[in-house]
Amino acid sequence: MSTHDSQVTADVPEMPAPRVREFTAHSIGGGLALLLGLLGLLAGAGLIAVATSVDGGAKAGLIIGGILVALAAFLAMCGLNMVAPGEARVVQLFGRYRGTIRQDGLRWVNPFTSRTKISTRVRNHETAVLKVNDAYGNPIELAAVVVWRVEDTAQATFEVDDYIEFVSTQTEAAVRHIAIEYPYDAHEEDGLSLRGNAEEITEKLAVELHARVEAAGVQIIESRFTHLAYAPEIASAMLQRQQAGAVVAARRQIVDGAVGMVEAAIARITERDIVELDSERKAAMVSNLMVVLCGDRAAQPVLNTGSLYQ
Repeated sequence: MSTHDSQVTADVPEMPAPRVREFTAHSIGGGLALLLGLLGLLAGAGLIAVATSVDGGAKAGLIIGGILVALAAFLAMCGLNMVAPGEARVVQLFGRYRGTIRQDGLRWVNPFTSRTKISTRVRNHETAVLKVNDAYGNPIELAAVVVWRVEDTAQATFEVDDYIEFVSTQTEAAVRHIAIEYPYDAHEEDGLSLRGNAEEITEKLAVELHARVEAAGVQIIESRFTHLAYAPEIASAMLQRQQAGAVVAARRQIVDGAVGMVEAAIARITERDIVELDSERKAAMVSNLMVVLCGDRAAQPVLNTGSLYQ
């Protein structure tokens, strides 16, 4: 494991180990169960109909038998479940977890069990615009979007109270934690910043989110910042700072280019022996060229009819 991965792993919170894991519940195809249930209802109704044409003690027996058969068939049909694609059923029997049905279609399980529907589709969660202080103490605004889905239905049902609210709260906590660890703009050239190193910061956000929501059986597919800006009260001052930095950088580039041009001009004049330049003439030429090349305005030519030394 690299040093970067070790630091990322050390920063994420430690969640308790899950007490239950998802496994497949025992179920059968619902088509056969539905057919048998309908036949049972018809059989019960038939016994009651036959009882109307019978006299004596057999009549009461047929009626009771028909009612019992119809009730048994109806009770058995209560075990039918329709599972749509992207959904699952968490099965419990008297409070104990008995597995999860993920196979879509009509399925039948023990009718005495309770089945909780849970969505396994991909979801989006976008945080509100959060106002926090970055690593330098500057107030900033940021928001993030997280793409996630339920991977372990048992953990999502039994390990947390409300897995949707859990993901929302943990996402906000992770975004705030990332924001206070890094500055909006790094003062050092090799330092990480929220604006300049979006890919590295997003990777760290994904790692921390995964660690926070893993206990709820949730898989983080992607996480991205959707909003990043200075808070309104310092936005104008920081804009001036950025503009000043841009002006300084532009001036530095202009000066570097002008020095190179002056060096090339003096070297070519000396090489071709156009004019003999002593140290004072070189200084004057360098001064004039630097003024022309680095000035904001066009240079005004001045004709010297005399000598440099007069």
